[in-house]
Amino acid sequence: MQTCSVQHDDTRAFWHILLHCHGDNNNRDRFMMIKGKPCKVLNISVSKTGKHGHAKCNFTAVDIFTGKKLEDMIPSTHGTTVPIVNKSEWELIDIGGDDELTLMDEAGNQKTDLNLPTFPEGIDDEIREAWNGGENSVMVTVQAAVGIEQIIAYKKES
Repeated sequence: MQTCSVQHDDTRAFWHILLHCHGDNNNRDRFMMIKGKPCKVLNISVSKTGKHGHAKCNFTAVDIFTGKKLEDMIPSTHGTTVPIVNKSEWELIDIGGDDELTLMDEAGNQKTDLNLPTFPEGIDDEIREAWNGGENSVMVTVQAAVGIEQIIAYKKES
């Protein structure tokens, strides 16, 4: 269960919330900030109450943009910062010389401020191959959090 507090900062796009740790590992689609990085929670374990009276929540997570594994330990009564993560679908229109992309959404809006992704390794070549110089239609999923946008997946349309 997550309880939101009133602290929201639109300029940084995250919430400060109290995460209730139960160690039930029902962590799908849970995100949190660790060391200033937006992360997807993989595992939560809870240590028993210590001599100072607070149980500790041990979080294992991965950076949603680099895949780097990170860990954090927070007293169960404290809050943490949770990024607002959004995903959107775009059609690939062009790949420029410096791997700059031209994308278009369903409404016809264009986006030209993204490059081919470098993570996971090889996805840039896979997208380029699927697009085949514009011969095929390719849809990409753009993930956005804390002012960063990156392509995280693609699908070749039939």
